[in-house]
Amino acid sequence: MIANDIKFRCSQLGEIMTEPKTKSETISETAKQACINSFLKYRYGREKDIENKYISKGLQVEEDSITLYSRLKKTFFKKNETRIENDFISGTPDTFSGESIMTATEIIDIKSSWDLFTFYKSKFSKTDKGYFYQLQGYMWLTGAKVAKLVYCLIDTPEALINDAKRRFMWKAMIGDENEITAEYFPILEKNMTFQDVPLEERMFEIIIPLNEPVLISIQNRVIECRYWIEKNLL
Repeated sequence: MIANDIKFRCSQLGEIMTEPKTKSETISETAKQACINSFLKYRYGREKDIENKYISKGLQVEEDSITLYSRLKKTFFKKNETRIENDFISGTPDTFSGESIMTATEIIDIKSSWDLFTFYKSKFSKTDKGYFYQLQGYMWLTGAKVAKLVYCLIDTPEALINDAKRRFMWKAMIGDENEITAEYFPILEKNMTFQDVPLEERMFEIIIPLNEPVLISIQNRVIECRYWIEKNLL
């Protein structure tokens, strides 16, 4: 095994592009952890489990979010299942415009918000740096010149709503169960479902153009990360 065989996922690019805190370091502590994770996946076929309610919902409603986006754009989009790579990075864009993923005119990455509050927070905050680098990576892989970061607001699956109810009951620990159920569960359910929100208010998109200097920076950082792996892990 040589470090030059290791490629970083587009979802990791925000981590490796984090700047180190001191000038004596070439890569940050966050980047080092990404290097370790990529090394362990390459050498031992192990991936660090990342699971929380936000990721669980995103995975479960991804198809629904793509459907919502298709309805609002009046264009059919389907989930991309093709993983692509170059000499440095790899990734699986959510969907795209164009005849095929390798001739895509634009890359579309879907983010399914947890609730109305996180949806609006994303709408009026600066673009997440991790998502920015992820989409630059997808454009590098496909040759697309523009990408869209799409936020969708989809009803939370019933299983996750029930999990939230159980967590609420466990945290409450006091009071009458029937009273808690009658008073708080309707509020919880309302905060996790959005049929009362018009469809056109349940999606927004951020356009991110290709940035060639950023691609050069990503390539250079991958090389630095590989050097760190070679020096410290091999």
